[in-house]
Amino acid sequence: MTAEFTGFVHRVGREVHDGTGRPLLMRGFGLGNWLLPEGYMWKFVEPGPTAPRGIEALFADLVGEERAAQFWTAFRDTYITGDDIARMAALGADHVRLPINARVVWTDEGEPIEAGFALVDRLIDWCRLYGLWVVLDLHGAPGGQTGKNIDDSLGTPALFEEERYRRLTLDLWRYIAVRYRDETVVAAYDLLNEPLPEEYQYSYADRLVAMYKDLTAVIREVDQNHLLMYEGSHWATNFTGFELWDENSLLQFHGYWQPPDRAWIRPYLEVGERLGLPLYMGEGGENNPDWILTAFTMYEDHGIGWNFWPWKKIDTLSSPCSVEAPEGWWDIVAFASGTGPRPDSEAAWATLSELIPRFDVARCRWRPEVVSALLKTAPVRIPAWGFGFEGPGVSYRTGGARPLAGFRADEQVTILADKSEDGKPNFHHIWGEARDPSDHLHLRLEAGDWVEYRFVLTQPGPVHVTVSYQTAAQAPEVLLDGIATEHIATEYVSVVVDPAASAAAAPGGTWSYVSPAALPAGDHRLRLLATADATVVDHLDVRTA
Repeated sequence: MTAEFTGFVHRVGREVHDGTGRPLLMRGFGLGNWLLPEGYMWKFVEPGPTAPRGIEALFADLVGEERAAQFWTAFRDTYITGDDIARMAALGADHVRLPINARVVWTDEGEPIEAGFALVDRLIDWCRLYGLWVVLDLHGAPGGQTGKNIDDSLGTPALFEEERYRRLTLDLWRYIAVRYRDETVVAAYDLLNEPLPEEYQYSYADRLVAMYKDLTAVIREVDQNHLLMYEGSHWATNFTGFELWDENSLLQFHGYWQPPDRAWIRPYLEVGERLGLPLYMGEGGENNPDWILTAFTMYEDHGIGWNFWPWKKIDTLSSPCSVEAPEGWWDIVAFASGTGPRPDSEAAWATLSELIPRFDVARCRWRPEVVSALLKTAPVRIPAWGFGFEGPGVSYRTGGARPLAGFRADEQVTILADKSEDGKPNFHHIWGEARDPSDHLHLRLEAGDWVEYRFVLTQPGPVHVTVSYQTAAQAPEVLLDGIATEHIATEYVSVVVDPAASAAAAPGGTWSYVSPAALPAGDHRLRLLATADATVVDHLDVRTA
């Protein structure tokens, strides 16, 4: 999509509209690690550094202050460039979310750091060139809004404890609003990232409400144009005490590792309905492709805009871009975690210098399986349990289904779990790893039942569908946009089955189908219609033939 920057992104009822007045379902990427480094994105683990201060201290200790400063300048010039923005635009993204550490743009004396804002301005220029909007996210407020590593704090949410940090934050947002009040490339102001986690979410709740009211007033004194985003406490999940503070606003929640179903997002849907505000899933990802496809299908089917987190990090299975670190990097990681010797200073500097050019998107390892899951673009693997969320008669039709407790329990579709504790399948795959072979989920259909999936073609052509199954039931029908496909092959394979598993059955294999004619580029629907009872399906693969 190419944005037309002829007006400001704004709220209309429970929708977000672009500058031309058209409804906009925001789809974008988070630029995590660029202006606020996070330890796990560098593969640091405790007791290694997890916050920016710790990472900065480690590098300064290894190579000296001067060289460390050179590294950070080069890092910020390389980690995100116009080439990254061009790649996102080519994928169809319409915005980026920029996490900002206050220390990069704001002094302790309450003055702007022009070198930091120059990075923000440069990003805005790239996004203008490639047709993307920018969400400005105060990820690390002065003093810190969480007390955790993600906001570069010193151990407590000092923003809510010390008046000077509150004042610094208000002044920073006032400055941002003045600086960008006429900038239509800026879509929204994301006021505070994930404020007040676990132990503070209730005891400091009134302080958060007061802070949001003050921030709203300060910004609206100088900028009546931009959309405001309010995140809930407890990692942007708790909206207790929230009211309608500004007419041009929305609610932002974050989502990681939960079962991707309506039970998980129901509280957000309810508060959005109560306040009459749109919803935006501003951070989510860090999981395997099956979870990503299902969760992001759910957001879109509920009209929820989203931002995938993050675009890039070192040695990852769960982001589109995986930075391939040099060999010496792992010596630094081992030293930081206390499991290896201290690298020689010259060797450490050589490693950091070699790392810099590897941040270039052209040198990253591309993870097509992550992108295809996120955008549903063929070739794409679709988990059988990742059918749509538009309800009976649209996303499925079944007879006597037995829903799975703990996952999609409000859908009248039978999902089988090989192994789950208390009926709750495990979705905590933080590094993007696949499900354990003994912990698969399967879909069971009886004769006449059907489920429907969505996929996208980036170019026209015939479509080939492969359905992987766990039983020897008769091949189902596959329809593409309501038109039957040709069943061209059945392949049986040997399947080792746990006798205690709920999906245990005789041999598994694949059914293959091909569309009778080429399909145009764009959105398409695939319906799987069972022709026999006990049709147990694992996943589907869709590609152009």
